[in-house]
Amino acid sequence: MTVVTRFAPSPTGFLHIGGGRTALFNWLFARHHGGKFLLRIEDTDRARSTPEAVDAIFDGIRWLGLDWDGEAVMQFARAGRHAEVARQLLTEGKAYRCYCSPDELTAIREEQRARSLPMRYPGIWRDRPEADAPAGVPFVVRLKAPAEGETIIADLVQGDVRVANDQLDDMVLLRADGTPTYMLSVVVDDHDMGISHVIRGDDHLTNAFRQYQLYKACGWEVPTFAHIPLIHGPDGAKLSKRHGALGVDAYRDMGFLPEAMRNYLLRLGWSHGDDEIIATEQAIEWFNLDSVGRSASRFDFVKLTQLNGHYLRLADDGRLTELVRPLLEARTGRPLTEAEAARVQAGMTGLKERAKTVVELADSALFYVLLRPLALDEKAAKTMADAAARTDLAEYAALIAAQTDWNRATLEETARVFTEARGQKLGKIAQPLRAALAGSSVSPPIFEVMEVLGRDETLGRITDATTRAQPSESTAA
Repeated sequence: MTVVTRFAPSPTGFLHIGGGRTALFNWLFARHHGGKFLLRIEDTDRARSTPEAVDAIFDGIRWLGLDWDGEAVMQFARAGRHAEVARQLLTEGKAYRCYCSPDELTAIREEQRARSLPMRYPGIWRDRPEADAPAGVPFVVRLKAPAEGETIIADLVQGDVRVANDQLDDMVLLRADGTPTYMLSVVVDDHDMGISHVIRGDDHLTNAFRQYQLYKACGWEVPTFAHIPLIHGPDGAKLSKRHGALGVDAYRDMGFLPEAMRNYLLRLGWSHGDDEIIATEQAIEWFNLDSVGRSASRFDFVKLTQLNGHYLRLADDGRLTELVRPLLEARTGRPLTEAEAARVQAGMTGLKERAKTVVELADSALFYVLLRPLALDEKAAKTMADAAARTDLAEYAALIAAQTDWNRATLEETARVFTEARGQKLGKIAQPLRAALAGSSVSPPIFEVMEVLGRDETLGRITDATTRAQPSESTAA
């Protein structure tokens, strides 16, 4: 049997984080078995479905790196096929027309509520002859579901789940205007697309019983179901925006890498021993539904951020430079030159050691592309206000100006000899260097920074910092 899975979001908003995990599990299961991963957009809710939301879903899935097979199926375009199946069931006596008006159904529900009974359609038109049909009255088409026995779902995650058939009523297949319902559309599409495994959130488990009955009525093979527990917040409550229930695009904008997000979502409800860092290729090899837990998983933003830092350190420097470039251009208000971009890439090894997101990476890389003279932050300004520090820095600059080999090792050795001759520690020159070159008290290793900036930029920034007017000097003037 060829494994065929699908991800079937409704385009009524962004691709949220739970949907991203569902897509990932379907993709991994299909790739593990050498099968197909299909995409279906369930856009039958025409009032809420928008082209923008469809584009956001496509964009989110692509950003996660989940390639689907073939063309995406648009559910609304297949409404005619869905209705055709309902009419065939009518012909075969497996469905029937129901002429109850909305007012009648409301009265039935109110009576059931008043008597504390389950609210189900009581099958008023189930066995009535068509001759009783009132002329000119609109009708819906309902499935003639089994009234006795039970329906059992052999779920790959939840185990055997069963419900008595008398607890399920005859669901509507076609509305009074002839349009198919969601339940009908899903079953027809899954059958026609050859879906072998339906992997989705366990909030759909109750739907599975009705869909199972519809498969049987149509004489079709029922796919294998696997209902995954939902994601909760760190406090155990239903995941909301305050917990991180944002669109996948929001995580991209916050500076997370898709490989980190895949790894994190994989571990939300699935495990492989004590392994935490699992590359995508390894995940494909290991993934199975047996290791999906039955308990809700908890979203941990801190853990995601730490994991992202790990993947940042592994990422290619050129790729990270392209990711931070638009952020740096937004901060500087101008396009970067190719020389500036090359400088950022040259410094990326030191930059990415400290950052946990692409946004943090851009913040820490900013000093590499700022135009002279650099503005100094409070701590850097305080360092450069020390006349002795400025003098030491100017003398060190004079030494390195004539240095033949401009690399971090020789620059550091020159600084070490310079400070030792004065009976000082290396930090005595390193901190003023950092203030002058980065405008801050924090930077990558300072001699690496000097190598990346190059001779001219380094000496120019030192000159700016050692010759600028200090607060006390400008006041005295």
